[in-house]
Amino acid sequence: MSIQPLFLSMLSILTLVAKPSTCATDTFVYGGCSRIKYNPGTPYEYNVNSILTSLVNSASSTNYNNFKISLPGSTKNDIVYGLYQCRGDLSNSDCRDCVAHAVSRLGVLCPGSSGGALQFDGCFIKYDNLTFFGVEDKSVVMKKCGPSIGFDSDGMTSRDSLLGYLTAGGQYFRIGGSGNVQGVAQCVQDLSMNQCQDCLSEATLQLRNQCGSAAWGDMFLGKCYARYSSREDHSRSHDSHDDDDDDDEMQKTLAILIGLIAGVALVIVFLSCLAKLCDRKGGGK
Repeated sequence: MSIQPLFLSMLSILTLVAKPSTCATDTFVYGGCSRIKYNPGTPYEYNVNSILTSLVNSASSTNYNNFKISLPGSTKNDIVYGLYQCRGDLSNSDCRDCVAHAVSRLGVLCPGSSGGALQFDGCFIKYDNLTFFGVEDKSVVMKKCGPSIGFDSDGMTSRDSLLGYLTAGGQYFRIGGSGNVQGVAQCVQDLSMNQCQDCLSEATLQLRNQCGSAAWGDMFLGKCYARYSSREDHSRSHDSHDDDDDDDEMQKTLAILIGLIAGVALVIVFLSCLAKLCDRKGGGK
């Protein structure tokens, strides 16, 4: 009996258990798909695949780009529009990794859909058969508020001051802090700066109205978002604590599996030696 096949099988189990954790930029925020489907093998499918590939390739060199793609000879209905944008503080390599993961995730989320959008913590991608470039979209697509921590007057002043700064920052990507509150905001760069200001004004207004004195808040509109959190509150970090617990459990599981592998290997070696000894005795009779 050979030890190698069993060892390789157990090693494959270890590989499955010890899968690496995803980076923070790949944290899923929201996603959506068009109800309209395209037929496989059509020019539209080719254009979708082509535009998604273009998003990934372009993300290696810049944190925003948009594309309009149409297969030569295809009709107007086959045109696909797409864009991506990364968080303003990401490096080119991190941007590309985020966009590549988003494209892969969108393919699972929206198979065969004529349009789709996906927001990760670090990047945003979208494609459709109708142009959306330069079109302002202030519809709420995702909102979350943390637990109420009862900001005092100074805390509320700091939070509102931060949101005011994020609204009037004058750039597509804005990050800042006031007192114990920090935040970030971003517009999709196909908007004009005036459209960006208008979108962020709505996002911060929604944060004030919806999240009140919450320790943290996220407001994602169709073409912009604003987020804030208090440095004194750790409720956002519960996922990291859960990950630490998962890592501890994984280490325990790995230790048990490694012990089992060692035990099984010893048993196999013993049985193999015993079998050879029996063969020698049998041959001597």
